[in-house]
Amino acid sequence: MEESLAEAAEEIKRAEHLFYVSLKYTRTVDVIRSLVDRLISTFDYGILSLLKYAKEKKKIPDFPPTPTSRCELLEKAFKDINLKEYLDLYLLLRKIRRMPYTKREEYRRHVTMISQLGDRVVEVDIDLLGEYYNKAMDFLRLVANTIRSKK
Repeated sequence: MEESLAEAAEEIKRAEHLFYVSLKYTRTVDVIRSLVDRLISTFDYGILSLLKYAKEKKKIPDFPPTPTSRCELLEKAFKDINLKEYLDLYLLLRKIRRMPYTKREEYRRHVTMISQLGDRVVEVDIDLLGEYYNKAMDFLRLVANTIRSKK
């Protein structure tokens, strides 16, 4: 549980470096994709940490294998804390990462990765990545507070 939380903290540090340093100087869609990967990893480790905590407290019998079912199980196990917005973001990032994408204004301030999600177009730019990064940080704080306060 604590190991997973430590791994999540390491991933968010890497994401922070990508956001504040690499993206500032490189401004490519490859850096955006790397940052999305790091955010997904951060959520993965945070979710795993919560699942281990829930199993330890006998709220759940075992971990499901798929990310979607893990998210559903966490929502049921932790009804007292609001995980829905974070888990929805996690699933959205996973979809964005899997879908084909196009690039716009690479090497400029408004570099954008454009993904087609069904009938919806998602444009991931630096400003949106900042929001995603902040939500990932909030999620990690929530996970840490949940695990450490209820021991």
